[in-house]
Amino acid sequence: MDQLMAIRAFARVVEAGNFTRAADSLEMPNATLSKLVQELEAHLGVRLLQRTTRRVTVTPEGRDYYEKTARILRDLEDIDTGFNAARSTPRGQLRVDIGGSTAREVLIPALPDFMARYPDIRLDLGVSDRAVDLISDNIDCVIRGGPLDNSSLIARHIGAATLITCATPGYLQTFGTPAYPQELKNGHRLVSYLSPQTGRAFPFRFARDGEKTEIKVDHRIGINESNAHLAAGLAGLGIIQTFSYAACAALKEGALVEILSAWRPAPYPFHVVYPQNRHLTHRLRVFIDWLLECFPARISGGVMK
Repeated sequence: MDQLMAIRAFARVVEAGNFTRAADSLEMPNATLSKLVQELEAHLGVRLLQRTTRRVTVTPEGRDYYEKTARILRDLEDIDTGFNAARSTPRGQLRVDIGGSTAREVLIPALPDFMARYPDIRLDLGVSDRAVDLISDNIDCVIRGGPLDNSSLIARHIGAATLITCATPGYLQTFGTPAYPQELKNGHRLVSYLSPQTGRAFPFRFARDGEKTEIKVDHRIGINESNAHLAAGLAGLGIIQTFSYAACAALKEGALVEILSAWRPAPYPFHVVYPQNRHLTHRLRVFIDWLLECFPARISGGVMK
């Protein structure tokens, strides 16, 4: 038995949550992965995983073994990376998850530079606003905005976006242009952005001279995907609050008009997030460094460079 390979196979099953995803991520047949785990269990004389037709559950012994060996695997990978990174070219597959409008307006326009620098990296983008499980979905990192509530993840701040409130000229001609946030409660139609996680509408947020205001009213329509949310505003369905980089082109063309600009809320932080127990590969390291270099200028202010 190749014990190191068996330990890696077992760890990947624990992280992925089932044999199929683990085998795919290791690019090996499911049967080979299963045999490696069985050989490891026989070698140790303990059951590490409980298998049923529907799920895989880690036993208490398996959890203990995983936590101890995961540290060893990380140390080995760090040693290898230290020797190889200086003289090797980053290569292999990198899986990144990102929200829809951020992908369209910020990341994808910048990618030609990254791909030219690192031609041996194959990038797979998962584009959606839904929450993902980095471990079970086998994702190297996610790019997300907003507060972070998962202490098991490592986050690097990569910039801050400006939130603006806007509507079409036709809408404003029909319903009037509000001068104060509270006026949104008086007959205006709001298009809310719904949390993909909870389905709840995010309130419209405003700030001025240290005063913060949240407007929570029944929305006319709610949408849980950023590109569709912007499209609803462009269709004249109501007032939206969105990122300036997403609405930049529409503002320049006059398709949207910013309102309540004196009440813009504080800049909205963005992070690149990855698991604590996921080794920071050479390709992920250079991707994060590249994000830190180019992302802040592209996401702030709404002017693409």
